[in-house]
Amino acid sequence: MSFKKLFSFLLDLNKNNNKEWMDAHRKEYHAVRDWYKDWLAELDAKLANVDPNYTHTPSKKAINRINNNLMFHPNRPIYKDHLGAGLDMVKGTCDFYIHLGINECLLCSGFYKPDSKTLRSIREAIDYNGEELKKILNKRAFKKHFPTLFQDETLKTVPKGFSKDHPHIDLLRNKSFAVEHKITQEQVMQNNFMDYVIEVYKEVLPFRQYLNEAVTV
Repeated sequence: MSFKKLFSFLLDLNKNNNKEWMDAHRKEYHAVRDWYKDWLAELDAKLANVDPNYTHTPSKKAINRINNNLMFHPNRPIYKDHLGAGLDMVKGTCDFYIHLGINECLLCSGFYKPDSKTLRSIREAIDYNGEELKKILNKRAFKKHFPTLFQDETLKTVPKGFSKDHPHIDLLRNKSFAVEHKITQEQVMQNNFMDYVIEVYKEVLPFRQYLNEAVTV
């Protein structure tokens, strides 16, 4: 089994996105999924060796369901075009997310559109020590992997309780505090992909630590 087989299966599924096709190819799906779970388990163990605060995530828990949630998104296809997995998953903190799909592949971390309490905690941390976050974001190696914060939505005004003249108002206006590192399928299929993921994880770790401290302290 290989990532090449994983992408091939996802491509075939995308072309035949219906329950009948999936039922006929369920053994193939299970083989791909189980191989990927084994790969995630190995990665999980290696990440624990580079991060003393890492929390093991069983691959069964890490990997996301391939079914779309049609209750909330009835117009989406039945099945996703990617396999997603979250590692170092601790309730109330940000995980390290791996997204492998036929249209895009990403390594991500942070808080995407967090609830109001979490967002408030992050903003309070920035108010207290925003220079530390900017130092992390502006580090040359970090910017090489993660050029900018995820810019989906930002406030046009000022967050409640903060001044428009705040030295970190550019950060405080964000509604999400997340970063993504884009990769290609060719990179994923390289023999050293796991080592590459570990290097990206090391680079994003200070960012994650800043956010997790903000929401747990």
